[in-house]
Amino acid sequence: MQPNSEFLTPDECIEVDKALLTSKDKFSARIAIYALRSLKQIAQKSGQAIADLHPTQIEDWIYQDKSLQGGIDNEFKKFFSQLVIASINPLTQIAQANQTNIESLTISQVVSWFEVKAKEALKSQR
Repeated sequence: MQPNSEFLTPDECIEVDKALLTSKDKFSARIAIYALRSLKQIAQKSGQAIADLHPTQIEDWIYQDKSLQGGIDNEFKKFFSQLVIASINPLTQIAQANQTNIESLTISQVVSWFEVKAKEALKSQR
């Protein structure tokens, strides 16, 4: 998998934008998709499973990601690193729901999971 020079690819953006999600849920889905792509790259480069990655490996990757270089300070990169690390939790849940591992997840599976969770949240509010 080649590094991408954009935060999300146009196809990834389209997939999220066509989903029936609130702005907050779309943001979460976008972070999860970026995290999935990044985690796959980190795992491939290190020869480890995503579940075995250390937070410092992920943080180092974020600090070097070319799509996050222009005008972004280190405080934001630190914050964003924490978001990506935290995304492992929902990605693990998505993988379990799809009876697969994180490495095998697709963008469609990630977006679909966020749609299901949003519908469940809406029902529980009623």
